[in-house]
Amino acid sequence: MATRPKKTAKKAGKTAGKKASKKSAKTRTTAARAGARKAVKEAVKKAGKTSKAKKGVTAKAKKGVKKAGKAITKTAVKNAGKAPSASNKAPKSLTKAPAPKKAEAPKQAQPPKQAQPPKKTSAPKAVSAQPQASVAPKPPRARKAPKAIAVVETQAVAPPPAETASQTASNKAANNTFYITTAIAYPNGNPHIGHAYEAIATDALARFQRLDGKDVFFLTGTDEHGLKMIQTAQSEGLSTSELATRNAGRFRDMDLRLNVSFDRFIRTTEEQHHRSSQEIWRRMAANGDIYLDNYSGWYSVREEAYYAEDETTLNEDNVRLGPQGTPVEWVEENSYFFRLSAYQDRLLALYDSQPDFIGPDSRKNEVVSFVKGGLRDLSISRTTFDWGVKVPDAPDHVMYVWVDALTNYITGVGFPDESDNDWRYWPADVHVIGKDIIRFHAVYWPAFLMSAGIPLQKRVYAHGFLFNRGEKMSKSVGNVVDPFNLADQYGVDQMRYFFLREVPFGQDGNYSHEAIVNRINADLANDLGNLAQRSLSMIAKQLDGVLPEPGEFSDNDKAMLAQADGMLELARTAMATQQIHQALNAVWAVVAEANRYFAGEAPWALAKTDPARQRTVLYVAAEVVRQVAILAQPVMPDSSARLLDSLGIAADARDFAALGGATRIKAGTKLPPPTGIFPRYIEPTAS
Repeated sequence: MATRPKKTAKKAGKTAGKKASKKSAKTRTTAARAGARKAVKEAVKKAGKTSKAKKGVTAKAKKGVKKAGKAITKTAVKNAGKAPSASNKAPKSLTKAPAPKKAEAPKQAQPPKQAQPPKKTSAPKAVSAQPQASVAPKPPRARKAPKAIAVVETQAVAPPPAETASQTASNKAANNTFYITTAIAYPNGNPHIGHAYEAIATDALARFQRLDGKDVFFLTGTDEHGLKMIQTAQSEGLSTSELATRNAGRFRDMDLRLNVSFDRFIRTTEEQHHRSSQEIWRRMAANGDIYLDNYSGWYSVREEAYYAEDETTLNEDNVRLGPQGTPVEWVEENSYFFRLSAYQDRLLALYDSQPDFIGPDSRKNEVVSFVKGGLRDLSISRTTFDWGVKVPDAPDHVMYVWVDALTNYITGVGFPDESDNDWRYWPADVHVIGKDIIRFHAVYWPAFLMSAGIPLQKRVYAHGFLFNRGEKMSKSVGNVVDPFNLADQYGVDQMRYFFLREVPFGQDGNYSHEAIVNRINADLANDLGNLAQRSLSMIAKQLDGVLPEPGEFSDNDKAMLAQADGMLELARTAMATQQIHQALNAVWAVVAEANRYFAGEAPWALAKTDPARQRTVLYVAAEVVRQVAILAQPVMPDSSARLLDSLGIAADARDFAALGGATRIKAGTKLPPPTGIFPRYIEPTAS
């Protein structure tokens, strides 16, 4: 607990702050005037030889210099007056328990001479208390240099000045980047189908953007701190470090098994992440948003979340539960607090100015209602255990797991080293999360970033829950599904397709064996599989496996090709708001139409009556299958690749630049013998 500073010390600090503010204001004013004078000279030069123009420009610019100086001085003095001081009154406690004695701000939470977060803070020493921290595992695919930068570097025109060229490259690269994340999984147990669902959905979104020409960074990983990890490790007779390493490996194995194309798998026990978390803490403290007090209230160990009493209920067994139905316990301890209450208006302004910051709308309405109800300051440290990131200058405290966990999104792209090449990906384009943790990502996280002076993420999208035959997964009910077993039983691509087509992304969804089998046999084997197999087999048998040259296209041909060409824009529109199922609906509408087209044109009959017309019909069918296969890659990467192989499509002609009628499948190509890509699911016979 911090001691109360003497009045003389407080007065001295206040005087020093005023002097520093005045000095800072004077410095800014001088700099602004110098910059404006330079602008005057430039303006005069451009105005030409006309003396009237020179006088007008000069007078106008000088007036601007004077106004700028006054405005900056006024703003600097005003900001200095607003700077938080160590003697500020502590906000209300998070609970309805009697308020503790007012605590003074700890030493590191005292504001600096300016109330702005420092531009750069020297990195703290490595966290020696975490010897178990591991180096981030190597991602499963190599990173590619951003295309936009390469274009700038190879332009044949005369290069602009060095600064301008660098700025242009940076701007183009930034506009072409796409940063997407999953929530990092809590590895106190094995991965289940809910974890798999989020991973494959986020992977589909990432793959779509890569195929559409974006420079993508995809982050996932594990959140390995907190009380639950300690309790689970003790129950299994393991050290917490051993449990974290073992279970993190299982989550990584799940991602690899499900063909999740992450660029980095982060673990919060990594040394870099400790430095990152401590740096954002320092910046929030430097902004006057962290203070020491006592916490007493309800805490959910399972959710690592604090709740006010009116957010809890007593069940029939007289057990108090949080909003998600998990038990909560009464906790009292010394804690650092984050001034979340100070960010209520700024958060509401954010939601208002960026209507798409939270998706879907149902989750946005939930968050806005929560924030409008009033925000309490947030307890952000614990002293009852030591498994976590140490609080800077307060080794008896570890960070509240959500401060630590949320920071992974910036650690993953280089923070605290903002000169790291991957830092260009921040801010994230979208955080994909479960709906049960929307509050942490749409309220706490942007408030932390605002406090630390770091740009905010662009969007948070919350998906729903999966229910097994209408029931929520539960170990006690015995309906928890192992994603490894599901992949083995149905196939990875079939499993990915089912969940992303069957469940509207953002809503709750049901799954069952019967539903999965129906999608496999109807959508994949019958619709897409038969269309590809029938057309390619006919080319192989009747045209010696050579893709035919089409004749003049009929109205039916043109309509069919136009519908195929239109898929890309429909898919882009859907994927821009994470509506994966809508993108797939657009593609399978074309598959259905192509089957009707094929049946109506009857190319098997045309072989005898009109061979030239048959060749055109088979060409159109092959072109439609090509476009469908390219657009299906984000959801079914392996199966789509095999289908494109059977069409003779080169590896460098499989991105979205080859869609929409920009190019067509090349006639005269010798195709390999066709093989079935989507077999029907047949129930195993009892042994």
